[in-house]
Amino acid sequence: MKALALRAPVAQRTWLLVALGALLVALTLFMPALEPLFRAAFPELNNPVYQRESFLQLTLDHVTLVLVSSLISVSVGVGAGLFVTRRAGREFEPMVSSLAAIGQTFPPVAVLAIVVPLAGFGFVPTIVALTLYGLLPVVQNTIAGLGTVPPNTLEAARGTGMSSMQILWRVELPLAMRVIIAGVRVSVIINIGTATIGSTVGAQSLGTPIIAGLVGSNIAYVIQGAALVGLLAIVTDLLFERLERRFTFGG
Repeated sequence: MKALALRAPVAQRTWLLVALGALLVALTLFMPALEPLFRAAFPELNNPVYQRESFLQLTLDHVTLVLVSSLISVSVGVGAGLFVTRRAGREFEPMVSSLAAIGQTFPPVAVLAIVVPLAGFGFVPTIVALTLYGLLPVVQNTIAGLGTVPPNTLEAARGTGMSSMQILWRVELPLAMRVIIAGVRVSVIINIGTATIGSTVGAQSLGTPIIAGLVGSNIAYVIQGAALVGLLAIVTDLLFERLERRFTFGG
């Protein structure tokens, strides 16, 4: 009975993921088909649907920004977390945690203002801002996850003759993976929303129609961009939830 009770919410979330994923794909591909709906809702607008670029291309550009910045954040964040949990790097843990925290508390718009004069407009400054903004949850969760590995488990692994590298890959990382993935999940979701600001410096993303709508007083453009960003974030969050569940021992 308990297994059936646990299975029901999982099945419901699976159907929710499928439904929202299908809605995201449909809106991405067929947003112009909703022009009559937006025209009826906003009769004062001459162009109620954003059509300067396709929503498919904008979504792909948005995903690319998030994917590249998240890969950098995860690589640097997990690497830093591993370093400060080793004997040689423990004394650097306060400094690494502080630097990661500064990266997230520093406003992305301010990062863009600093990087644009150095790297120009478009893709690069947006990646820098998103990477810095996504570091903190990865670093914190990597340190926290590795810190939850029971000392007696590590002692048992050493007793079997495992090397430090074998203990890391076969014992520590598998046990800490769920917590690490939770940090990556937070980082990616944050970046999905934050990537919209890249459009202020010329990077193509789902923020492009939002910025165009704000500049041109076109609320329909804002709704279209925001709806796709929101759906993308929710679908991604549900996918990460399923991934986390794979690393839940005894669940």
